[in-house]
Amino acid sequence: MGSWRERFEAPALAASSNSRRSQWLRATFARVTTPLLPDDYLHLANPLWSARELRGKIVSVTAETTDSATIVIRPGWGFSFDYHAGQYVGIGIPVDGRWTWRSYSLTSDPDTSRGDKTIAITVKALPEGFLSSHLVNGLAPGTVVRLAAPAGEFVLPEPLPEKLLLVTAGSGVTPIVSMLRTMRRRGHRGDVVLVHSAPAEADVLFGDELAAMAEEGLITLKSWYTRTDGRLDSQALTKLCPDWAQRQTWACGPGGFLDMLTDAYEGAGVADALHIERFALERGAHDAQGGTVTFGTRDKQIEVDGATTLLEAGEQAGVPMPYGCRMGICQTCVVMLDKGAVRDLRTGVEHVEGERIQTCVSAAAGDCTLDV
Repeated sequence: MGSWRERFEAPALAASSNSRRSQWLRATFARVTTPLLPDDYLHLANPLWSARELRGKIVSVTAETTDSATIVIRPGWGFSFDYHAGQYVGIGIPVDGRWTWRSYSLTSDPDTSRGDKTIAITVKALPEGFLSSHLVNGLAPGTVVRLAAPAGEFVLPEPLPEKLLLVTAGSGVTPIVSMLRTMRRRGHRGDVVLVHSAPAEADVLFGDELAAMAEEGLITLKSWYTRTDGRLDSQALTKLCPDWAQRQTWACGPGGFLDMLTDAYEGAGVADALHIERFALERGAHDAQGGTVTFGTRDKQIEVDGATTLLEAGEQAGVPMPYGCRMGICQTCVVMLDKGAVRDLRTGVEHVEGERIQTCVSAAAGDCTLDV
């Protein structure tokens, strides 16, 4: 009986949902649909129903700039709309016969999402990013995708700080716009400064909307265009917002941009006032050397380069790998390193056998074996 329940109920509970009622319903449905899997029946009724995973249907794809788009998704059964502005959601689409996942900040206002039962992400197509390019240019309304539940700690506190600074660069404005939309809907009036850096005015995501928010008095908008003004640094920040060191600050953008801010706030002795969100794994500066990755309990091996994460290696080898955010935040992907060494692609820190490692942000530093 234990193995039967493990097979049918555990997958239902594993589908990320905060609703005990939906979990109980899934487990109940699993019990009454033997010998077929619950999904065999659920899919016949509605392609968005699944006892094992969260799904969603693409409602629309709307261009924001020449290389970015907002994607509206209607989640299916079991998705919890009880998320917070600033959090991200995982989205999976089939690529060459397997599901490929990335995480993107939610740009929708949680209050609106609960009303119309949709969520939105805004994606910038990156030259090296197949999935982001596909989401922006090749995703059709009606497509069914997989979802991971909203997560992340990059959220504003309640109540809001008296003086708030938001500092963003490029697509780093996406979690911030969800915060601003929420404040706008709730009629917030306070001292909020948004400093946003982009290559040029035409590259600013939500440019018209941010200008409207400034016109309404929700924010004081300070724009910085790197093609004409140069890179935003601490001196430029002081010019745009002289009292930045006296403000609680939320910042999101490329790694170098966030490193600059971290140094500035530490130098001013106010490091605790800075809250940052690092979007994605930045590869290149800390590439490992690669090697043969062995998945011990699965008796499978794959040869990978130094920029391929262990999570991606496992998926390419057909090994069921645990994962969550795929960004090194949630710790869901942690496994034991049995042999060899791996390198954290974010920091360059090397981990050796006997340590628990995050497979979504680590790559092989020579031959290694994982307890998977």
